[in-house]
Amino acid sequence: MSENPKQRHASTTPGTGYGRVPTETMRSIVDRRGSRRSFWRTLALVGPAFVAGAWQFGPGNLTTAVQAGSGYQYALVWVIIVSTILMIFLTDMSVRLGIKSPVSLISSIKDHLGAWVGVVAGVGVFLIALCFSVGNAVGSGLGLSMLFGGSPIMWTVICTAAVGGILLLRHVYRLVEKVLVVAVALMAIAFISSAFIANPDWAAVGAGLVPTAPDGAWVLIIALVGTNFSVNAAFYTAYGTKERGRTEEQYRDVTAVDTIPGIVAPGVMTALVIVVSAAALGHTGEAAPTIQALAGVFEPLAGPVGTKIFALGFFASAFSSMLANATAGGTMLADGLGRGASPSSRAAKLISGAILFFGIAIAVGFQSSPIQLIVIAQSLTVLVAPVLALLIVVMANRRSLMREMRNTWWQNAFGVIGLVAVLALSVRLALKLLG
Repeated sequence: MSENPKQRHASTTPGTGYGRVPTETMRSIVDRRGSRRSFWRTLALVGPAFVAGAWQFGPGNLTTAVQAGSGYQYALVWVIIVSTILMIFLTDMSVRLGIKSPVSLISSIKDHLGAWVGVVAGVGVFLIALCFSVGNAVGSGLGLSMLFGGSPIMWTVICTAAVGGILLLRHVYRLVEKVLVVAVALMAIAFISSAFIANPDWAAVGAGLVPTAPDGAWVLIIALVGTNFSVNAAFYTAYGTKERGRTEEQYRDVTAVDTIPGIVAPGVMTALVIVVSAAALGHTGEAAPTIQALAGVFEPLAGPVGTKIFALGFFASAFSSMLANATAGGTMLADGLGRGASPSSRAAKLISGAILFFGIAIAVGFQSSPIQLIVIAQSLTVLVAPVLALLIVVMANRRSLMREMRNTWWQNAFGVIGLVAVLALSVRLALKLLG
């Protein structure tokens, strides 16, 4: 009995030179190829939140974390955990704003809340960028000075000039970025290794998850929050999301592969810095006052070589953060002033240059205690952060803009907790400065 042609067509598919391929096999191949494409498409969603996280993990973050561990052992680990959780929610709101806003975030703020509010937002980001620029300038100079000798100020000037050149020739940044990522990754591996080699008291680490405020630790706590609950980095995520053209359909995947891991990674690293610092330096009972003391955190791992590893990573984190900070601050102030939301605009480049100049001017003017200067500069960011946090929460609740992607009640709950936290720290710092 001959085979029905229709049955033959249903069960086989013409081959390409070696006979016929069963339909089931062809479907399996197509499914596997689709899965591979889906995986790579999902991986391509990684970006804006990791940029925000990398911006967090700069010299100010490292300095304050090492000081927390050396001065108060494991007592301040809870600050990092709480800051990271709140940062995830604020960054998520910014991602959704980037998806739903037809224009840049500051332009949307102008459309919905008034032009003057947009100007305030741009100025707010600019002021925080000025504070961060100090830590970046000081950190880059100190790191290279430890590596090659010479004056930290000389290296600060060289690094600032190099960043200025990269801002003018942006295509060069991709190569520089890859080199710096390797350097920071080296230090990350060193911290993870040190976390076990230094043999920390893990029971004490667990106790450090309970919120406490040791005597004399408030400025350090404020600085830790300023670097780890980085409202300006969360704010800028909306720009990266808009630039990447993210859609509502991609939102869940973006949350899974970018928002959560991009913010959790620097949080885990910072917590490890505190743990390693407590194990290696905490016996002194005093916060490390110099970069040489900070670098002692790697001695249990690599002896004298550990100092070089720390210096290299310290420089890399400062240099990369210097570039990101100047770019973001320049772009958003230019946007607030109605000069465009592109980092390549003339206004954005001029403002970025002003941010770099401010950082180097403060570094040159206050050379006596650079580590303390970094801590103070980081703590000052919380004076402006409440304004930006409030704008993100308010905009994420705008029904006419966000529609089905507006905040839920529990997202608002975490947003309000974050807002109250930075507001309370801002008031406390202001009272301390006035007192």
